Formats: sequence, structure tokens, C-alpha cells
Amino acid sequence: MSQTTKRALAYSLKKLLKEKPLDKITVTDITEDCEVNRQTFYYHFKDIYDLVEWIYTVEATKALDGNKTATTWQQGFFQIFEYILENKTFVRGTYHSVNKEHLETYLYNETFNLLIGVLDEFAEGMSVREEDKAFIVNFYKYAFVGLMLDWIGKGMKEEPKDILDRLSILLQGDFKNALEKFKGKSYALNKMNHEKK
Repeated sequence: MSQTTKRALAYSLKKLLKEKPLDKITVTDITEDCEVNRQTFYYHFKDIYDLVEWIYTVEATKALDGNKTATTWQQGFFQIFEYILENKTFVRGTYHSVNKEHLETYLYNETFNLLIGVLDEFAEGMSVREEDKAFIVNFYKYAFVGLMLDWIGKGMKEEPKDILDRLSILLQGDFKNALEKFKGKSYALNKMNHEKK
């Protein structure tokens, strides 16, 4: 019953976003549309932004659906774009709200999870420190999310496939090259840090 109520509240919020901006929607608006009392809302969520975070965490996370490999990462990104297009009003509403960090956090988390799977696959058999892998992933994560946020901000007009085709050309061999560069450095960095102590 709990998940059903949460989904109903999420549906009401998405419906209301078609009529007014997120910053103008109240808990009362949501509960009246959903036909539940305020206590029910607060039993599940501490505020509207908690509901927004739940929507991104639970609904949108399905977007990757296992596409976290060297051969399927583009499909994973395509599915994130698809989720955004299917939920355009909701995404646009959160993008233009004072708390757009929920959208950004979702995109950063999903992108990191996708890319770390890809990088781990390329790093198999290589001696690269975990913090170096995380550094590489974070570098690409910020680039990818920046592209997505720019795309959302410009009205989501460009076809996701075109963006991904260009990304694929740009990144061809990059993950492996980055790992190769860090492979030798990992030992040197470890040795240097050990000598400092």
C-alpha cells in the first residue's frame, strides 16, 4: 500500500506541474489532487522536494536497466534521455525550480553508476587505483551531465541519438587511454605518498 500511495502522490505532482511551476505547488495542492490528507503525505515524505527526489531515485533509476558495459553504455545514456523526454514536464519543472539539485543529483548518480561499470570492464587486468578510476569517471560524469543539462535548458530539441553519436566518436578509445595513463602513475603516486609519511 505504501508504494501505491507514493506513486499516487508522484502522479499528482507530475499532473500539477502541467499547470504551474514546482515552486508554486503546495503539499495541500498535491493532497487535494490525490484525495489524501496532509498526514498521509508527511507519513511518506518530509516535503515536496523529498517527493521529487523519490521520483528520480525510484522511477528514473530504471532507465539504465543493466546497460553499464563497454558495449551498452550508449544505450544506457539513451534510456536516460528517453526518461527525460517521457517526463518532460516533470524534468523541466525541476530544472527551473529553486531546488534543481535533485535533477542534477539524479543525473550525476546515474552517470557515475553507468560509467564506473564501463571503466571497471576496461580496467580488468590493469593495476589502477580505485581513487584514480573514480577520478576518471568523475571527469567524464561532469562532461556528460553538463551536456544533458545544456540540452534540457535549450528545450530538449536536439535528437538524443545525434548527441550520443557525437559522444561515441569523441570518446572512442578514451576510457582505455585514460586507464593506461593512470596505470603507471598509480605505482609512482603510491610510492610518493608513502615516502611523504
